Amino acid sequence: MNKIIFLLIAGISINAIQAQESRDAIRYSQDNLNGTARFRAMSGAFGALGGDLSSINVNPAGSVIFSNNQLGFTLNNTFVTNKANYFGSSATETDNSIDLNQAGGVFVFKNLEKTSNWKKFSFAINFENTNNLNNSIFSAGTNPTNSIANYFLYYANGVPLNVLENSSYDQLGHGEQQAFMGYQGYIINPLNTNPNNTNYNSNVPGSGNYYQENTVTSKGYTGKLSFNAATSYKDKFYFGLNLNSHFVDFRQSSRFYEDNNAPLTNNYTVSRVQFDNDLYTYGTGFSFQLGTIAKVTKQLRIGAAFESPTWLRLNDEFFQKLIGVSANSTSELAPDVVDPKVINYYEPYKLQTPSKWTGSMAYIFGKKGLISIDYAVKDYSSTRFKPSNDSYYRGLNNTLSNLLNKTKELRIGAEYKIQAWSLRAGYREEESPYKNKTTIGDLKGHSAGIGYNFGGSKLDLSYATFKRNTQQGFFEKGLTDGASINSKNSTVTLTVLFEL
Repeated sequence: MNKIIFLLIAGISINAIQAQESRDAIRYSQDNLNGTARFRAMSGAFGALGGDLSSINVNPAGSVIFSNNQLGFTLNNTFVTNKANYFGSSATETDNSIDLNQAGGVFVFKNLEKTSNWKKFSFAINFENTNNLNNSIFSAGTNPTNSIANYFLYYANGVPLNVLENSSYDQLGHGEQQAFMGYQGYIINPLNTNPNNTNYNSNVPGSGNYYQENTVTSKGYTGKLSFNAATSYKDKFYFGLNLNSHFVDFRQSSRFYEDNNAPLTNNYTVSRVQFDNDLYTYGTGFSFQLGTIAKVTKQLRIGAAFESPTWLRLNDEFFQKLIGVSANSTSELAPDVVDPKVINYYEPYKLQTPSKWTGSMAYIFGKKGLISIDYAVKDYSSTRFKPSNDSYYRGLNNTLSNLLNKTKELRIGAEYKIQAWSLRAGYREEESPYKNKTTIGDLKGHSAGIGYNFGGSKLDLSYATFKRNTQQGFFEKGLTDGASINSKNSTVTLTVLFEL
C-alpha cells in the first residue's frame, strides 16, 4: 500500500505518491509569443536583429545592438475563444485577461579605449510572462459508450477492498485515493465482500448515452527574469549571455458532470455524478542562453542562439470532491457526498524542459525598413521528470519519449519606416509537440503593429493572433474521451519605451 510521509494537521497531508501527467510536462515546456509590442508585431523574428528588449530572449547578443540606454514596459490584453465539439455537440467559452507582460531595461557602455577591438558592452534586466495560462473551456455532449465510472474502475481494480473500507483518504496514495472516491460514492462496487477482493464493477448502468459536461478554468502564468550581458567585437560580431530565473504559478479548477437516461430498475444505480478537481502548481527554475550575431555586410546579419533546458522545481497541491446520486424505479436517494476536505501536498519534483536552437537572418534596407527570419528547433521528447530513477517517473518519461516529437518553428517579420512612424507585420508557424499532431495541433499565427518615435520615447501598438486545435481526454485514465477544441488567441499589446 502507498504510504504518507506524515500528517501535518487535520485536512492537510504530505503525499509521497506522484500525480503528474504528460499534459503537465507540455504546459510548462511551451512558451507563447510574448514581449514588447514591436516584438509581437513582427512575430518574434528578432534573432539576428537585436535592439529590442524582448529580442534578448531569442538571442542574448541582441542587447549590444542598442545605441543607448532604454527602459520599457508592456501591457497585454489577451482574448481567448475555445470552440468545443464533443460527440457532435458544440459549445463556446471565452476568457479575457489584462497583465503587465514585460518590464525591463538595457544599459550600454562604449569602450573609451580607441585601440580596443571590443567596442561596446551592454547589460540588461528583463522580465516577461513566457506563457499566459489563463483559459476557460466548456464542453458538453452525449457519450454513447464511456462513463466516468471507468475512471474509478481503472484505479480500483487491483486494490484490496479492506484498504478502501479501513483507510481514510489522507492515508492513501493518488491512485488509491481515486479508487476510494469511487467506492465511497457508490460509483463502483466490489465483486464480492471478501476483504482481499481486488475486482470491482460499475454501479452506473451500462446501456450508454451518458450526457457529460466538462468545465475547466485555468489561471496563472510562467515567467522569466533574464540577467543579460553582451559585447561587440569590431562592431561586426556580437556575443551575449543570459542567466534566467523562472517562475511558475498555475491554478486549475475542473468540474465534470454526468447523467444518464437508463431505465430504472428495482436496484439502485447511479443516475448523476459530479466530480471536482482543483490543482495548484508553483515553483521556480533556472536556464541559460548563449547567442551570437554577425554583420556579414552592412545590410545582412546572421545569428545563432542556444537556450538550455529549463530546470524547474515544482510543488503540487490537489483537492477533490465527488457527489453521486442513486435511484431506483420508486425513489431517489439523498446525494452521496465524498468530501475528504483534504489538500494533498505532494513531494516537490523536478521537471527538465527541452533545449532550443535558433538560427536567424535579417536584411536591413538602410533606414527605410527590414525583413527578418528565425528558424528554431526544439525536441519535446527530451522532456524529463526527475528523479529519473523513480519507477513512476521512469514510466512517465518513457511515455513522453513515445508521445512527443522534435518540432520546428518559423517566424518572419518585417518593418517599414515613414519618418517617425513604423509599420510592422509578421507570420509564424510552429509544429505540434505530439507525434500524432492531434492532442495538440500545429500553430499558425499572424501579427501587425504600428509605432511612433517621439525622440526621447517611443509608443508601440500591436495585434497578434494564432489558432491551434487540441483534443485531450477529460482524464488520462479510464475516461479518455475528450472534446475537440478549436482555440483562437488574440492579443493587443501596448509598449512604452524611454531612452535614457
